[in-house]
Amino acid sequence: MKFFIDTANLEHIKEAESLGILDGVTTNPTLMAKEGIKGQNNILKHYVTICEMVNGPVSAEVISTDFDGMVAEGNNLAALHPNIVVKVPMIKDGIKAIKYFTDNGIKTNCTLVFSAAQAILAAKAGATMVSPFIGRIDDGNWDGVQLIEQIVHIYGIYGFPTEVLAASIRSSLHIVKCAEAGADIATCPLSSILGLFKHPLTDIGLEQFLADYKKVNG
Repeated sequence: MKFFIDTANLEHIKEAESLGILDGVTTNPTLMAKEGIKGQNNILKHYVTICEMVNGPVSAEVISTDFDGMVAEGNNLAALHPNIVVKVPMIKDGIKAIKYFTDNGIKTNCTLVFSAAQAILAAKAGATMVSPFIGRIDDGNWDGVQLIEQIVHIYGIYGFPTEVLAASIRSSLHIVKCAEAGADIATCPLSSILGLFKHPLTDIGLEQFLADYKKVNG
């Protein structure tokens, strides 16, 4: 399973990259605003900076909701850097735009997916990735990981090449569950990635090893 970091924070990206396990980055307007990145020119420059930090896909989201607007934005984003993947919302014009981008060799990430039906449409249009928001599904008392399993199963039956990108991950356990469900990618905040290191028995074992070494070697 590939690991993406879901952030626009350059320090978080740098730390995740330093671990040697980072495969890409996802962003959205909310994450940009959180980092105080304002103005279209500054946002575009920020995308380029991220692309230069990571050797992998960087999802950059369109904000238009009509076909012509999404196509214009997506073409501009894709021209910024070869790593850019155009992030398109799961709406009717979004599917039309994904088909356009697919036909023109531009990679896409279909975002805001909450059902297998939507995931089928995205794959039929040729989306490079599809992003089910499992945390938000859990918030509504449904099972987000179960949706990952369902999409993976359907894609396997029909041989869709679209990658399943588990998004809206809230915890390290979410990452493990998505790996069990067969997700191709998990995109997570840095805290969830770092949480994978933690286990009390590791801490106890290391403490004991160091204590025993000190006894023998002073």
